[in-house]
This record gives sequence, structure tokens and C-alpha cells, in this order.
Amino acid sequence: MVFTGASDMRSALQIASSFGYFRPNHLVSSRRLAAAVCRPPSPWRSPPQTRLALTPAATRVRAFSTGEADIESAEVEKVSKKPSVCTADELHYVSVSNSDWRLALWRYLPPPQAPPRNHPLLLLSGVGTNAIGYDLSPGSSFARYMCSQGFDTWILEVRGAGLSTQASDSKAIEQSAHAISDQLEATAENVTDGVLCADQQSTIISSKSAESDISSIERELTGISTSWDESEVVTKLTDTFMRLSERLSGFLSEGQSKIMSVKFFDQISQLLEDSFLYERFNEIRGKVLSLLESRQNSAVASQIRDLSQKLVNIIEESQRSVSPQLFNLQERFFTTIEDFQKQLDLIVKYDWDFDHYLEEDIPAAMEYIRAQSKPKDGKLLAVGHSMGGILLYSMLSCCGFEGREPGLAAVVTLASSLDYTSSNSSLKLLLPLADPAQALNVPVVPLGALLAAAYPLSSHPPYVLSWLNSMISAEDMMHPELLKKLVLNNFCTIPAKLILQLTTAFREGGLCNRSGTFFYKDHLYKSKVPVLALAGDRDLICPPEAVYDAVKLIPEDLVTYKVFGEPEGPHYAHYDLVGGRLAVDQVYPCIIQFLSHYD
Repeated sequence: MVFTGASDMRSALQIASSFGYFRPNHLVSSRRLAAAVCRPPSPWRSPPQTRLALTPAATRVRAFSTGEADIESAEVEKVSKKPSVCTADELHYVSVSNSDWRLALWRYLPPPQAPPRNHPLLLLSGVGTNAIGYDLSPGSSFARYMCSQGFDTWILEVRGAGLSTQASDSKAIEQSAHAISDQLEATAENVTDGVLCADQQSTIISSKSAESDISSIERELTGISTSWDESEVVTKLTDTFMRLSERLSGFLSEGQSKIMSVKFFDQISQLLEDSFLYERFNEIRGKVLSLLESRQNSAVASQIRDLSQKLVNIIEESQRSVSPQLFNLQERFFTTIEDFQKQLDLIVKYDWDFDHYLEEDIPAAMEYIRAQSKPKDGKLLAVGHSMGGILLYSMLSCCGFEGREPGLAAVVTLASSLDYTSSNSSLKLLLPLADPAQALNVPVVPLGALLAAAYPLSSHPPYVLSWLNSMISAEDMMHPELLKKLVLNNFCTIPAKLILQLTTAFREGGLCNRSGTFFYKDHLYKSKVPVLALAGDRDLICPPEAVYDAVKLIPEDLVTYKVFGEPEGPHYAHYDLVGGRLAVDQVYPCIIQFLSHYD
């Protein structure tokens, strides 16, 4: 992804700021559906114990942990040393059989003097964020507070977030966790006296494992040999065409493969535009595109290599020309191939969406937590912020549709909705990425790197990006150092496929599955799980009216709705419900009261 001007960078930063956790502020003007403010609905009666909803029968869980407690699920390994960025008591990892991801679970053990509880508590974060948002500091820690109240508290980092990794064994996973931890700390250290120089911005973008892939596309490749190795170029070009012919081994649909193929040739054609060889290039282009649509076989592969050779010959002949536009053509051609291959690699590496979280990550984590905490009725309590709450709503809807118990005793959602069409949510900035072709052009959004680079401009004179702060937290609701830590350490890279699915929440019918055949809000009314839905009065990401659109779909006797914030202040923005200055006195007790009622 390359930003060519100030407007492009501004758009990217707006997109980046519109996701995940956002800065805190608190107000306590409450609105309620069907009952008094923050008073839990009618007494809960435990339904019969059932299997965990949304967990496929074939799912196998393999995990290891840094903790010393016995683990009775499948295979278990332990990491000898937890990385410094993980402030939990234990760090666990869990994987599912149909994914290479090992999901990180931060565990907070209740102190002996805490009241006994019947259910463990699962915390789910916003999109593109990690566990740090729930545990910014000892004095601003939602996770620590819940733990002190007796709840065995777990924070899940879904695939691609935080310390989750694709490493294959315990040693590699431990090394990966420490490497990620070091990168996060280095990012924060590179911000000196509120000023981030150009070299440090480059370091931030390249330091994180995900962002290092992206940076290869975002800036000119360095260190490329200027020597022209014809056989190497032919091989690279043939390999690129064959990958497109194979549709990246199932990662691209037929339509997407065509889009990428045309895009690649467009990039090459720009190198030869207006040259005397342009007509010959177009002839080869037509033949290759035709072959790419054919079923791959040895004959097709041979023809593609022959055409690749002819294309390279055209480049070599052009290089010998004295035309100014063909200067240094070989190197630029080689760079075009390299960049395009790296973009294909990103599409494969970041190949997941919302449904992967819903159908694979969440069930695996819940099954693992149940095995560890052993609740008598097999249920969990759950709190979800932003996308975390959207996942919980979607789970309740799916289980209602299928007539299954979701394995949840009660749910709290913070600044979440399934339908944003009636609100003025700033997430509408993402709608330009709803075009599948655009999602292929920009396969990932490096949210963490963008926000880190923008932070000095939002927090120091001349405050040209000060609007970023209000997207995260309301005025005077968060200590500047905590906001800095949140911005620099809490955000990750977002796959375009994930954004593409989430943008359906701004269309008629609200958020739907990847195939567009199931609308998650349609069956929320069938849920039997009590819900506490909280909103912030100055939340620009998920305004109160968006939260209420989800609330009104739930049976009145099962839902409690509250808006935090007063007309004269203080006010609550998107992240303030989780880590704002007043949350410990105003929001947390409300959540404890609700969860205790159904525990």
C-alpha cells in the first residue's frame, strides 16, 4: 500500500483510527430498556448443560501454558518464561485443527481473599487490537479489576493480534512471543519527547512482524541488484503467472484472480506506455490472460514460460532504446515483479475474516477455558468491546438460529452493534474499502504502524491530527501516558478481507456472513442469554443509537441498556468504557453487579 499524498495519508489514518479500542471518557446519564438503570433483568435460571455452541465436533484443541496449574485438555506444553509485555499471571496458547494459528490467552488468577465465583470470564477485544487495552497499567486495568472481584479472567488474542502466532512448537512460540514483546517496547521507546523523526517512523513500520511485510510494498525496494539476470527474471515472472493461474491455491476466487492478473499487467504496461514495443506487449498480455483462465496443466505451464521469456525479451529490447521513458527499465520491471509477488504473499498470509474469529477462534478459546476453569454448568461469562461485542452478538444469533445453547451464562457488550446504518458512525470511512477489487489492491491496513506514526502529530503542537484522540477517548478521560501506551502498543494489522466483511454492517440488513446469506441480527431475538449493553455518549465509532439498534432486537426481559456520560461532562468515547479515568468507579461496578446476578 503506497500513499502518494497528504490526502491519501489522511484517509489511511482516518481508516486506521476508526477501528479497535479508542480512548476513554465517562458520563453517567443512563438510559434503560424495560427496567431501572443498570438493574439486571429477571432472575436467571440455568438451562440444561450442553456442548459449547459453535464448536465443531471435529475441533481438537492443543495448548500449552506458562502457568503451573495442571492442564487436562489434549496435549499440553509450558513456556518457561512469559514475555515482559504480558502482564497477566499466566500466558496460555490454544490452537484448532484447521488453522496454523496459536491463539494467545492472558489469564488473571483471582486472589485468595476474593469472593468465590461460579464462572470464568472471557474478554474479547476490538478489531485490530491486542490484550493490552484491557490491562494498560495496575491502576487502569479492566482485567485486574474483574480478577480482584473473584473472576478467573481470560483475554483472548485472536489470530493476527498481539502474541498470537503461527509458530509450530513450544520453543518457537516462546521465541515469537518474546520477539513481538520486544518490538512493541521498541516502538514505544522510539517516540522521544513526543517527536517521531522520519527514521523512527520507518523503524516503527518495519519493526513489527506484520508491518515488515507491508513495508516492502509501501516503499521502494532497497538492495535490489542492478544486474540483469535473464533466467532469474523469467523464472520469477513465470512463477507469478502460475500462482495466479492456481488462484493462489484457493485463496482467490476466479473473479479475484482475474482482477489481480489485469492489475499486474497494468503495472507492466505503465512501464512501456507510448513505446514502440507496446503493441507487441499487448499481444503477449492477451495470450497470457487467456492461459490464466485455463485449467492448469503441464502444457499451459510450458506456454506461460515461453510467453514470460518473450516478455522479458521485450524488456531487454526496450532497455537498449534511447527513449527517456525506457531508462532503467530492467530494474523497474524487476521491482514491479517483486512488489507484486509480495502483495500476493500478503493476500495469503492475511487470509481471514470475521467468520474465522466467530467459527474457529472463539469456540477453541471457550473450550480451552472451560477445560481449565471447570465451571459446573460448563458456561462462561463474557465481555466484548467493539468487535468483541459484535462477535458475542453474532454468536448468540447463530445459536438462536440453530437452537443451541451458546455456553454463556451472561454477556456484556461495550460499544457494539450489528447494524450501523441509522447512526453517524465514523466507521463509514471504511466504505471505500468495501469494493473487493480495492481490498485486493490494499490487502492489509497496517493500523498499528499508522497510528504510531501519527501519534506525535495528534498529541503535540501543531496538533494537526488531534481529531484522532477524540476517536479514542473523550477530553480529560485518560492520562496522556496511558493514551500513548494504548496508541503505540495496542493496535495490529487488519486484513482487508476482515474489513470487507465488517463493512456489511453499514448496508441494509446489517452485518452478514462472508457469503451474504446470513444476517446476524435476524435471529438475535431467539437468544436466551441475559445481555448488558453499554454505550458512551461521545462515542464517534459506535454511537448510542447504533448500540440501541442491537438492544431493541433482544427480548426486553433479557437486556439492560445504559449510556454513560452527562450533558455537562464528563463524557465517554469509544475506549473510555474499558479504560477511562472514571471507569473504575462508574462502569466496572455496573458490570460486576450484572455479572454477579447471573453467576
